[in-house]
Amino acid sequence: MNLEMEMDEYLPLRDVVFNTLRRAILKGELKPGERLMEITLADKLGVSRTPIREAIRKLELEGLVVMAPRKGAKVASITERDLNDVLEVRKGMEVLAISLACKRITGEELEKLETIEQSFQKLIESGNLTELAEMDVKFHDTIYQATNNQRLVQLLNNLREQMYRYRMEYLKDIAVRRTLAEEHKAICRALRERDEQQAEQYVSIHIDNQQKAIIRSLNQE
Repeated sequence: MNLEMEMDEYLPLRDVVFNTLRRAILKGELKPGERLMEITLADKLGVSRTPIREAIRKLELEGLVVMAPRKGAKVASITERDLNDVLEVRKGMEVLAISLACKRITGEELEKLETIEQSFQKLIESGNLTELAEMDVKFHDTIYQATNNQRLVQLLNNLREQMYRYRMEYLKDIAVRRTLAEEHKAICRALRERDEQQAEQYVSIHIDNQQKAIIRSLNQE
């Protein structure tokens, strides 16, 4: 486990510790089921146990950490129920986002989206899951911004954080990565043609395929 804190002079230490642990869980650096030992984490981050304890309490409220009787804190498992709950909400909001983006996306935003899509294509064979996940995030973020609806962007960003753990699961499979790239390409094409019906259909298929891939990955563990 290699944890590094990104210090921020505007944030209290407890928030920096919380952000560090949260990011490590979302990116899979702290694995599902892994115990969170206060003393070990405090030593690794060079802080006292108090901000660690406060961070763990906040992570428990977010559902990223669970407290086990007599065993202490551990990283929450990724369950099929959680996945289905997140993706049901995400699918509804993504369909709305793509519908608005079809009407509002600018030429500049389209070019940016297509550049990201091409970058994703180039990363497929590399196996660098972190870079692939970040490029996937950028692709969807560009569509969100094209809605020109900041309230929707805010809601989708909150959901995106919860999706990060699942993204790392489905990107492990190279066949899934190739399918994902083709779906990105189809979404770009529908947006350029302002074909709202096709765009909504592609986004729905895109999320359904992710759901199947993650469930398959979870069942293999």
